[in-house]
Amino acid sequence: MSKVENHKRENDILLGFLERPALKWLAAHMPAWVTPDVLTWIGILASILIFISYALTNVSEYFLILASFGFVLNWFGDSLDGTLARYRHIERPRFGFLIDHFVDAISTVLIFIGLGISPYVDITVASMGVIAYLLVSIMVYLITYVTGVFNITSAKIGPTEIRVLAILANTVMLIIGNPKVNLPIFGPTTLYTLFVGFIALLMTLYFLINTSIQARKLQLLDEKRLERKQEKQKNAAENHETIAPAESNH
Repeated sequence: MSKVENHKRENDILLGFLERPALKWLAAHMPAWVTPDVLTWIGILASILIFISYALTNVSEYFLILASFGFVLNWFGDSLDGTLARYRHIERPRFGFLIDHFVDAISTVLIFIGLGISPYVDITVASMGVIAYLLVSIMVYLITYVTGVFNITSAKIGPTEIRVLAILANTVMLIIGNPKVNLPIFGPTTLYTLFVGFIALLMTLYFLINTSIQARKLQLLDEKRLERKQEKQKNAAENHETIAPAESNH
């Protein structure tokens, strides 16, 4: 059995006390025609809706409302598909793991690029955001493979919290407009660009720090295993040398 099938899931998010009972209730009340695959498609379509909504903010800032609705719809589809599969006992661990994270990658690119072509976020900073998010995702997948533990959250922050932050940011921008600030080196930039840049910086630092910590832990673990292996080989060689002379005496 692969590690994907028997890995341990850890999802200690800040909003877990609200999300977990909500997802259980929704899973128990979903009609039969709503399957995990249908929910996955809802999540994909929601990401496309977010992309289009951010692009249309060049026409009207009120499309921020539609983008926020897209985040809610994306949460519904992306978070509920796995819960529903487990509730109905129709899990497909390898297929689900692959598709869920393939879809997450596409959704992340769509959302950040949508921000980048909006008037609110500089395209370079939006690109840095998507790179940082994908780096953290790759780190999580690799750690899952080598340790068998799939930690969905990063410092108690998961996709749900990121969606909430995006909705709050959309609301603030809708209320106060698109204010600009002057930075000493970079010059004038938008407040939303600063926000996305700050999030990208945090994700990059988390990627670098946690990767270093996990690499050190695995190095120590492998060194201990290597020591035990060498000790066993040494003991086996000594036993062989002890037995050989005894046999020759006979």
